[in-house]
Amino acid sequence: MLPFNQSISHPAVFFLTGIPGLEASHIWISIPFCCLYAIAISGNGMILFVITTEFSLHEPMYYFLSMLSFTDLGLCLSTLVTMLGIFWFNAQEISFDACISQMFFIHGFTFMESSVLLAMAFDRFIAICNPLRYATILTNSRIIKMGFAILVRGTTALVPLILLLKRLSFCHSHVLHHSYCFHPDVMKLSCTDTKINSAFGLAIVISTAGLDSVLILLSYILIIRSVLSIASTEERKKAFGTCISHISAVAIFYIPMISLSLVHRFGKHAPPFVHTLIANVYLLIPPVMNPIIYSVKTKQIRKAVLKLFIAKLV
Repeated sequence: MLPFNQSISHPAVFFLTGIPGLEASHIWISIPFCCLYAIAISGNGMILFVITTEFSLHEPMYYFLSMLSFTDLGLCLSTLVTMLGIFWFNAQEISFDACISQMFFIHGFTFMESSVLLAMAFDRFIAICNPLRYATILTNSRIIKMGFAILVRGTTALVPLILLLKRLSFCHSHVLHHSYCFHPDVMKLSCTDTKINSAFGLAIVISTAGLDSVLILLSYILIIRSVLSIASTEERKKAFGTCISHISAVAIFYIPMISLSLVHRFGKHAPPFVHTLIANVYLLIPPVMNPIIYSVKTKQIRKAVLKLFIAKLV
């Protein structure tokens, strides 16, 4: 039995949830999840390796892609242990400090990925709308500064969020509704006033993912306007073609996020396992799909990956 403790400041442990109602099938459910983790880790690791080792890929666009692969890898590894621990060993317990740490990394890498997608949109905007100044605007030093700013932005906002969470008392069930620690989920278990936590959490989401999505949309409005002014149909197709991979990456990041929010808000009568499955898949879709998209749609990445495989076979 999972305990329902009286009021304590910080619980010794929380209890994570697998797939409600399908506990007997956790071993079988773990098989597709293992495959997804394997694809995500190997795919993003391979993208990072080819960009690092292939001199022809030492360009701004691929530097940003390596940042995307890094954040995807971090996001994937943040949930790997708890999710597979539940499926394989029914290891539901997680200490309060471990839960806070996992939450920090999950939300941190999510916000960083949003920032990277914005940086990639800026890269496409400069490449299409101001190609003659591309090399002078996106210099190596500026890209390093942008990478550092992405890292700082993704982590500093979470520090006060964690401190606010630590001040709460927990007196209800310590059972979380996900296979990992998620800020709204942890916050709901508190028996103290969480209005400040909710307001600050919402402000962070709006100022990161919300603002980034608006700026990405604005950049593509300007890109479309610039492309439509090109006389040659062939050149228009070529210009749009360079954006396909990034548009796909933006879609697979924001659509699951919006879907999860809608299910939490309007799917109160849906079976419990639906919420958990969507929450689990939500964090795995971008890390799994991004390497596939860029390997298929980007000629230079595809050639570098094929070259790597051929070298291994020889």
